[in-house]
Amino acid sequence: MASGLAGKVAVVTGAAGGLGAASALRLSREGCRVVLVDLDGDGARRVAASLPGESVAVAADVSMEEDVDRYLDEATNSFGKIDFHHLNAGIPGSVGAFPDLTTGEFDRVMAVNVRGVFLGLRGAFRGYRAAGGAGSVVLTASIASLRGSADLIAYQTSKHAVLGLLRGAAMYGGPLGVRVNAVAPGIVPTALFSPSGREDMARRAASAPLRRAGTPDEIASVVAFLLSADAAYMTGEVVSVDGGSAIVSTVRPSGGAGAWDFGGLDERTYGREEQG
Repeated sequence: MASGLAGKVAVVTGAAGGLGAASALRLSREGCRVVLVDLDGDGARRVAASLPGESVAVAADVSMEEDVDRYLDEATNSFGKIDFHHLNAGIPGSVGAFPDLTTGEFDRVMAVNVRGVFLGLRGAFRGYRAAGGAGSVVLTASIASLRGSADLIAYQTSKHAVLGLLRGAAMYGGPLGVRVNAVAPGIVPTALFSPSGREDMARRAASAPLRRAGTPDEIASVVAFLLSADAAYMTGEVVSVDGGSAIVSTVRPSGGAGAWDFGGLDERTYGREEQG
């Protein structure tokens, strides 16, 4: 059990499934009262009903200022305070070729993944200031915050931006006793993906040093640690939970150099553009 979580109040966004649901369950088991926030209100309520401890579910769009204010108000009205925030909500966006991306697709990803985190952080700081107390925040970053790829352009841009928010918030919060850290998951198949998508993710994850994909529970355990008093001297950190993927040198044999079919890869990546 992590230190200092029992009896606290934690807000988790994107809590209707996947990483958010696992985080809510872990924090509930640690003794937190949990506020589950998701655009899918019914999904959030189903997860809340499955938790062992007290909880409340709120349907909200994290990219909307008034919705963020409302979920924070509902959390405070329900439990009197908020100690912890796991700002996890995010969307992947289009995997389309760079020239084919629309501004609408790009803006929607940035609204949820960047403005949503900004609004959540700002709301957390306002709450801590009003309460005259300290707290802890964890952001969900990604291996896409640390590396590049030729697809998911809007997503990886947004997740790089999350690290900018992380570092600014950690600098601001440190003197106030507010710690802000981030977890950077690698490949973690969840029910949010199709069966074929999860199968492909498991295949790709086999190239990681641990030779497997991760689980939502494994990410949730790191979130709980970062929120807890066990991480009391950590702030501004990005903790990779990716089976070692972020350390791989792809130009060395042990990192798969020469093992990939780049002809087939380039055909899939760029052939579609020529056909379009």
